[in-house]
Amino acid sequence: MAAPGENLRINGDRLWDSLMEMAKIGPGVAGGNNRQTLTDEDAEGRALFQGWCEAAGCEMGLDSMGNMFATRPGTDPDALPVYVGSHLDTQPTGGKYDGVLGVLGGLEVVRTLNDLDVKTKHPIVVTNWTNEEGTRYAPAMLSSGVFAGVHEEDWAKARVDAKGKAFGDELKRIGWEGDEPVGQRKMHAFFELHIEQGPILEAEGKDIGIVTHGQGLWWLEVTLTGKDAHTGSTPMAMRVNAGLGMARITELVHRIAMENQPDAVGAIGQANVYPNSRNVIPGKAVFTVDFRSPDQAKLDGMRDRLEAEAPKIAEELGLGISIEAVGHFDPVTFDDGCVGALRSAAERLGYSHRDIISGAGHDACWINRVAPTAMVMCPCVDGLSHNEAEEISKDWASAGADVLLHAVVETAVVVD
Repeated sequence: MAAPGENLRINGDRLWDSLMEMAKIGPGVAGGNNRQTLTDEDAEGRALFQGWCEAAGCEMGLDSMGNMFATRPGTDPDALPVYVGSHLDTQPTGGKYDGVLGVLGGLEVVRTLNDLDVKTKHPIVVTNWTNEEGTRYAPAMLSSGVFAGVHEEDWAKARVDAKGKAFGDELKRIGWEGDEPVGQRKMHAFFELHIEQGPILEAEGKDIGIVTHGQGLWWLEVTLTGKDAHTGSTPMAMRVNAGLGMARITELVHRIAMENQPDAVGAIGQANVYPNSRNVIPGKAVFTVDFRSPDQAKLDGMRDRLEAEAPKIAEELGLGISIEAVGHFDPVTFDDGCVGALRSAAERLGYSHRDIISGAGHDACWINRVAPTAMVMCPCVDGLSHNEAEEISKDWASAGADVLLHAVVETAVVVD
């Protein structure tokens, strides 16, 4: 049969229990998680995931960027696998569902097919991509980017965190560097389940978001150089204040985004001033501008305008300035066939749904370059994510995993 019947559903209680069990690893301080990439907590979460996959009859593969691939065999040894998955790493103050739902939702697909003894022509592979978040090692989606040929592996492994520890060294330290060359796997299709990380689905009372496009992104790291000086004894007219420059460029970023509405956003999310003392005027400021839009012309235009106008602000204040692109991907259009499989699955299951544009970057955005790809989203409370208060309901998780199950099984082709 080409598609599963309406009665085929995942085990929502089992999926939820798995989410809660994984959340015990790397707990945060306010109910969420701090399981940053390549930490001991990341290693522990990986081991738990591997144990679950092996118990479900999957064989685990591991490539040299630490990407994990749990394979449920298909009946045709020559058929390319259908991949599902996301990431297990979190923000420093992350939630229990961002990324994790996509990995464990993929595992629940395999468990459900095992329960029902459903065989598919194509193998199904559940994937955990390394360092999706990019909070410890920039840029985000680092390892899926290497897989898709966007980044060179040597460059990726040379990335360092705030303490100067290299990605490659930390991957070896935690014991999750594999021998498999990155990117050698070929995919029939890739599906990623994720929480929305925005307020639209909940506000409109929709069960499911069918992701048709992903926003493009520019991360621009700005460094302003002024002069450290005493806050009490330096006259206002004689200051070279890097903090003031950062404040004015923050306003510029907001103005640029607002003047490119609709479908454009911009903010400064990471900022540091030096020496960061309460009685010293900052002599240096380093901060990251985040511009996003599904429109390529708007996206590039926002970057161009910042690079044209920010140096003028710096010059007025006597500051030195440098602007470096530290993260980028173009807007994404997901595969029509995969999107259609998700949409028809939602309709078949009776879930309310709408098309949606992903406001965040995801591993699927890179994998879309090398395989037919699409994403399905479920709501999250108040659209809150990258926050320990991030929350979803069991019903939302189950609905998203049900749609994932149907789309994956349709694409992998059930064998009678």
